[in-house]
Amino acid sequence: MNSPVIGAKYIFMDAQTFETTKEQKTEARMITGAEAVMECLLAEGVDLMFGYPGGAIMPVYDALYSYSDRLKHVLVRHEQGAIHAAQGYARVTGKVGVGLVTSGPAATNAVTGIADAMLDSTPVVVISGQVGSTLIGTDAFQEIDVVGITQPITKWNYQITRPEDIPWAFARAFYIARHGRPGPVVLDITKDAQFGKFMFQYQRMKSIRSYTPVHVAEQDKIEEAASLINLAKKPLALIGQGVVLGGAEKELLAFIEKTGIPAAWTILGLSALPTDHPLNVGMLGMHGNYGPNIKTNEADLILGIGMRFDDRVTADTKKYATKAKIIHMEIDPAEINKIMHADVPLLGDVKDTLPRLTEKVSSNDHSEWLQEFHACSRVEHERLIDKDLNPSKPELSMGEVVHRVSAAFNDDAIMVTDVGQHQMVGTRYFRFKQTRSVVTSGGLGTMGFGIPAAIGAKMGKPDRPVVLFVGDGGFQMTIQELGTIYQEKVPVKIVLLNNNFLGMVRQWQELFFDLRYASTEMINPDFQTIAKGYYLPSVKVTDRKNLDAAIKEMAESDGPFLMEVVVEKEGNVFPMVPAGASISDIRLE
Repeated sequence: MNSPVIGAKYIFMDAQTFETTKEQKTEARMITGAEAVMECLLAEGVDLMFGYPGGAIMPVYDALYSYSDRLKHVLVRHEQGAIHAAQGYARVTGKVGVGLVTSGPAATNAVTGIADAMLDSTPVVVISGQVGSTLIGTDAFQEIDVVGITQPITKWNYQITRPEDIPWAFARAFYIARHGRPGPVVLDITKDAQFGKFMFQYQRMKSIRSYTPVHVAEQDKIEEAASLINLAKKPLALIGQGVVLGGAEKELLAFIEKTGIPAAWTILGLSALPTDHPLNVGMLGMHGNYGPNIKTNEADLILGIGMRFDDRVTADTKKYATKAKIIHMEIDPAEINKIMHADVPLLGDVKDTLPRLTEKVSSNDHSEWLQEFHACSRVEHERLIDKDLNPSKPELSMGEVVHRVSAAFNDDAIMVTDVGQHQMVGTRYFRFKQTRSVVTSGGLGTMGFGIPAAIGAKMGKPDRPVVLFVGDGGFQMTIQELGTIYQEKVPVKIVLLNNNFLGMVRQWQELFFDLRYASTEMINPDFQTIAKGYYLPSVKVTDRKNLDAAIKEMAESDGPFLMEVVVEKEGNVFPMVPAGASISDIRLE
């Protein structure tokens, strides 16, 4: 059974209906299904995967033993960690991440990572073992309906019960995961399909007749959009992750520089253009910058470029962009008019659409409009940012830590975050010079994402520094992956911002629940002792005078490093748009 694709429905086809190119066809030979899995991964360019072995996937792991010189496998400590690591790898490399798990509880442990990948458009292929085909439906030991469970959170899923279907299913899985709007695919392979022998031949998929992953924007819509852009007095571009996924960073720069349009990024669009670009006016959203939020309701034209108008960006949609026409540039037809009505929808890959639009628009200068954003920035600095980065109180703030860590890496590291207050502070104060420099859980907001995602990011980009910001809550959700860091010697730099609270929930309790701190204060362990148990060098900072020296020690260390910083216990993250309010109601304090 297969599942529907978000935005473009798949029609099930048998193994004979896909198209390939002859040069991608391998020579036929007799091998087992488990060996075929290895050959399929190699044919798709996979050289690294993350997983955890078990009974129903054991034939694949046995085959992997003979392929270890070509396929590196990272043994995680929990299956959720495998998928998050695959996500981190995919996000920084642009390749398909691969997770490998067994049946039953292993597959259900992977569900959170799969759902996270679905909401954040991350290409991963998850391979799960399954009981023998004759046992399916009998409630056999560690049997679970993986296809049924993952159907709503995958672009496609499929259960393989015959070895002969492995090449077709893998070719289809990788094609679907990486083409169009990327996302997760699950392949559930029965144990007898892994053991069975067949005449293997692999053909990489070129297309699927029932699936159009990328539409081409109509020329009359391009011209209509260009006309609106040329007439606009107060246009604002909203930059989403679609720019990064499409590799359209240069095309974006050419467009905004020709038109002079101020550009704000979403949390997943961070690093799509350099932080210090003169047209970059900051981050959108609930904890975004003051200017782009306030000015959205003053704009006469909104250009959504590779973003989906998420509720964290729009807040109350009835009060969003009230004076503006909307141009929505989007690859997934399901996102067009889903949340905000698009006056001009441009359905297609922004890497194609942006240069076509740039050709049609007039050169322009919106410097007066841009100055209004700068005025908002000055207000935000005076009332908030300067206090965050240079607090007068003795307790350390998250903002000053993030700011100094970014500077220590010359504003050119990959930032990974877990989820919570530190995530919002990190996305506000870390700075970026190049693309694919942010790995965070946006749509699902998964606590525990950070440590495994940092592992995958660093293994995907070993030549770039990777810094993880994590809170004391999220850190303990996947703390076991410190064992993976130690075993694989992954040199990630971990900044643990410890306020002894579930900080974001506590902030809401303070602001909206009359200071009733229900189940949010944490009695934490000695994180330095835990780090020592995992042979991880560490330092703990409780005083501002020791912060710079600790950051220097971390930055100059060759291997993994944990820097725990005790920050103010009841600090809040501002600006903030209260839930259900208009973005114009953004609070600076």
